[in-house]
Amino acid sequence: MSQDPPGLPLAPLGRFLARAAPGLLAGPLQASLVAGGKSNLTYAVTDGRRSVIVRRPPLGHVLATAHDMGREHRVMSALRDTAVPVPRMYAACPDPEVIGAPFYVMEHVTGIPYRLASELGVLGAQRVRGISERMVDTLVGLHEVDPEAVGLGDFGRPQGFLARQVRRWQQQLDASRSRDVPGIDELHARLAAAEPVEGPAGIVHGDYRLDNLLVDDADRVRAVLDWEMATLGDPLTDVALLHAYLTMPALVESNAVSDASLAPGFLTPDEALDRYATGRGRDLAHLGFHLGLAWFKLAVILEGIHYRYTHGQTVGAGFDSIGAAVEPLVAQGLRCLRPDQED
Repeated sequence: MSQDPPGLPLAPLGRFLARAAPGLLAGPLQASLVAGGKSNLTYAVTDGRRSVIVRRPPLGHVLATAHDMGREHRVMSALRDTAVPVPRMYAACPDPEVIGAPFYVMEHVTGIPYRLASELGVLGAQRVRGISERMVDTLVGLHEVDPEAVGLGDFGRPQGFLARQVRRWQQQLDASRSRDVPGIDELHARLAAAEPVEGPAGIVHGDYRLDNLLVDDADRVRAVLDWEMATLGDPLTDVALLHAYLTMPALVESNAVSDASLAPGFLTPDEALDRYATGRGRDLAHLGFHLGLAWFKLAVILEGIHYRYTHGQTVGAGFDSIGAAVEPLVAQGLRCLRPDQED
């Protein structure tokens, strides 16, 4: 542990916590950067007696609305008493002057964010299958939450959600352009020209995958994390994005995000769709647009990370292979939007 990790000055953090959450931590603080994140920065902070988690946006080049600490804090606070497992929230600070960026503080939940097939493989195929099934079941549970009932009725604007998503990710791409990416403008144009049918609105996580969940020793999902892109909209965007994440390891040589789905026993992408469809009673036969949007979104996110990496604005290791993963994702998105697969 370092006394002052990059992006987290501990003295002002301690003063803030003394005011906002008296008794939570006491005495000199120590902190370490939690490995694995490629976007918002996550720190484990302790006074030697108790540990909490602090989340803040990444250093340097930050895309507008892409690293919203307030949204993460609000949605997890709202879901606290639902079937969706989330950490307890302790405090939030929208003032960037305290540590250099907005941040929030939450419970340190014990669990493993499985990201690699090698981490899962030692558990055996039966346990891996159970974990992947609970991953899907937890998403089903999230999409069954009534936003109004938990105080999130104004958390987003569901009408026109899909069209706004296309525009938003194009804007994010324009903010991170540093090289030519073959096909990415064609993919955007085809999405923009489509007229998708939107289903019933619900709470959308926005980045749902296994390594954004904490799984305990009994293989139960203890917490759903990384809500920075959460909103109200078409829940099938979460389903399509999960399908893309599970498919990605077969498309790219590096584990740019996660290769957990390669572990023996893990649900295949189509098995995950089938389990969700059964749990929600939804027909998922026409997901072409949603899948194309998912691949576009992933390509833009990875291009943004590549931009920060090439400009020396990332913290930690594992960023050098991100750029090479973008083009195969674009190609997969175009395949999903073939005329015979469009919604």
